[in-house]
Amino acid sequence: MRWYAFLLYPFALLYDLVTKVRNWFFDLGWLKSASSPIPSIVVGNLSVGGTGKTPMVEYLIRMLDNQMNVATLSRGYGRKTRGFLEANEQTTPQQIGDEPFQIFQKFGSEVSVFVGEDRVNALEIIASKSVVPELVILDDAYQHRYVKGNLTILLTTYQSSFFSDFLLPMGRLRESRAGAKRADVIIITKCPRDLASSAKIELTRQASDYSEPYTPVLFSSISYGEPAPLQDSMPFSNNVILLTGLANDQPLVEFVNEKYELMEVLSYPDHHDYTLADFSKIQSLVKQLASENPVVLTTEKDAVKVKSNAPTGFLEEIPIFVLPIEVSFSADDELTLAKLIQQKVLNRDNS
Repeated sequence: MRWYAFLLYPFALLYDLVTKVRNWFFDLGWLKSASSPIPSIVVGNLSVGGTGKTPMVEYLIRMLDNQMNVATLSRGYGRKTRGFLEANEQTTPQQIGDEPFQIFQKFGSEVSVFVGEDRVNALEIIASKSVVPELVILDDAYQHRYVKGNLTILLTTYQSSFFSDFLLPMGRLRESRAGAKRADVIIITKCPRDLASSAKIELTRQASDYSEPYTPVLFSSISYGEPAPLQDSMPFSNNVILLTGLANDQPLVEFVNEKYELMEVLSYPDHHDYTLADFSKIQSLVKQLASENPVVLTTEKDAVKVKSNAPTGFLEEIPIFVLPIEVSFSADDELTLAKLIQQKVLNRDNS
């Protein structure tokens, strides 16, 4: 927590009051929650960004798309459009947002990708289509209580768990820790792969202080793949300039620093829209370090914006590589999650 956070305590109290009243209205039924017309999984968090929602959505797609017709629905944060849209071959990141675009690029026709601020209306439109998905994954919809999903997954990071965080503006929580009671399962993300059993027991205890009794607490890690060139025929070098636009890039910085020769980090805010000035800075840095033969390494999410916004000739001149990431679970936790999905989502007699 920032050293001056105590000065923001009165504002956090006011924020707490507003969010509690809103949740109270939903709990009393004064604000209505509609059940999704299509079986659905809600993926979200209590904090502002950085919990690994997109990798988790991709994990769920890989788990389920060979069994059924899967779709994703999100608000499309940062897009330049409004209303309901479905991704197609002509769609740009500016139209649907960088994360939905990343999912569409990665999975193509295997998954239908939709965006819409009004999730209730969006789900009704999706349900009226000639081919209706058998499952919709609602990305970043934990606070969007107008829709009630069949399974609600709450994500929180090992590095900054919700049960050790504080409400905005003191901390990064969008609502109080008690919001964890709405979760069907809590997943602690970005854990060290060798996390000890004793640490898992303690983290489970702390998370369970705020959830309903017997809510499962699972643990996931991030696995990084081999860097792939953004443009074809680019040779890779271990001398890396890391380019990120993430809410929290520290785990990525640590990984790259261990795996490669990290020469420089260009760190931008989450969902950053890369400008000509940014590309000029990247170009200058590559030229400055030319004797070291560096490459620019970036995330899948940032690569979407870089490829879309780069000036003519930039991608042919600068060697840019994309570092893929995937979520991984222990065999036991993976089985627990699969059973929850089967019980709460896939069983058609589920109310």
